[in-house]
Amino acid sequence: MPKTQPFEEHLDQYEAWFDEHGPVYESELQAMRTLLPQAERSVEIGVGSGLFAAPLGIRFGVEPSSKMRALAKQRGVKVVAGVAEHLPLRTAAFDLASMVTTICFVDDVSASLREVWRILKPGGAFLLGFVDRTSRLGQLYETHKAENVFYRLATFYSTDELLQHLERAGFGEFKIVQTVFGLLHEIREPEPVKEGHGEGAFVVIRARRQG
Repeated sequence: MPKTQPFEEHLDQYEAWFDEHGPVYESELQAMRTLLPQAERSVEIGVGSGLFAAPLGIRFGVEPSSKMRALAKQRGVKVVAGVAEHLPLRTAAFDLASMVTTICFVDDVSASLREVWRILKPGGAFLLGFVDRTSRLGQLYETHKAENVFYRLATFYSTDELLQHLERAGFGEFKIVQTVFGLLHEIREPEPVKEGHGEGAFVVIRARRQG
């Protein structure tokens, strides 16, 4: 069942987080841009209010929350209702799919990644951005998630766990970058983007559909 209730009830609080933590948001955007390939047809799954899709030039999205969909449309993103496990999209229709801080909210990671594989053309790219559970910030989120209206419903994953899920779903040719090396209150300007994982809280994996 989609975990949309917190986003329906606390949309203003969600949007305010990105204003309050502007340097963190900019760091995450830059990490996504670092691995963003050229693509004729692209889609963001769990597009939310369009805060990532719009600046990244992704003009189409799938989102279960009606209030989030409405705001994403205001930001110039065409959005359809749907969930990651059952995407209302044609097979092999996209060159690029992205998912940003969404994987922790899906009900079934394996089914969601199989659906991403299905909608991508052979060799198509998938950009997966997430908070690594093993990072300092990830551990803090995990410890205090019961106190957070959004993350209390989340399941956080490590980079290694998601790489295993991606491999099982038929993805390969992985490239990984990381950013957000401090805790939120410590970050006053955009953080660097580095290759690999294991230091930064925000990790982006670019994977290619195999077969």
